[in-house]
Amino acid sequence: MHSLLVVYSRLNGNSPDKTAAGSRPELLLRSCGYIVEVAASREEAVSLIADVDASILCLPITEFKYWADLLMSCKTAPIIWWCTEETATLSVAACEDNFIADGVLSPSMQPHEIHWGLHFGAKQCFERKQWMKEKEQLLSRLEERKWIEMAKGILSKSKNISESEAYDLLRKQAMNERKRMVDVATSIVKVYRMLQDQR
Repeated sequence: MHSLLVVYSRLNGNSPDKTAAGSRPELLLRSCGYIVEVAASREEAVSLIADVDASILCLPITEFKYWADLLMSCKTAPIIWWCTEETATLSVAACEDNFIADGVLSPSMQPHEIHWGLHFGAKQCFERKQWMKEKEQLLSRLEERKWIEMAKGILSKSKNISESEAYDLLRKQAMNERKRMVDVATSIVKVYRMLQDQR
């Protein structure tokens, strides 16, 4: 990880100009050897995100989710929160369950702590990406299973056969049509619903 994007929000008066020099992340990160870009608006952040390895959000926790979602929609990269007296003025209750940060850095950290924080943030981001991919696959399988179960029920009822026989019939039809079983099941359910609506 070599290049970083530091994002400030002009809301609530939080901007590079108003942040104390000692707590400005870009200064500390540059002194640690990182290439740092700074953005203080949505347009700047979106235009710079493609060229960086991670984003450091120097803003109140209440704005974190908005910025994290925006940046993640442009590029999957670690999102790190820069925690200072200015950005952490709210109670712990402001940190909701849907607060997803890959790491937390602060101005009091030493260079080696910042390097490790960024390293673990990158690892966390990769794991989160894998979890999201697995979650999508599981949801897709559940959705397919739902269609197959509905089609089995329809076939079982209309042909007066057991559910295992209905499953075999579905599988055989899918093989004959060279389609996925879920596609055949979806067609059966949709035609059945259409016929029910016409009655």
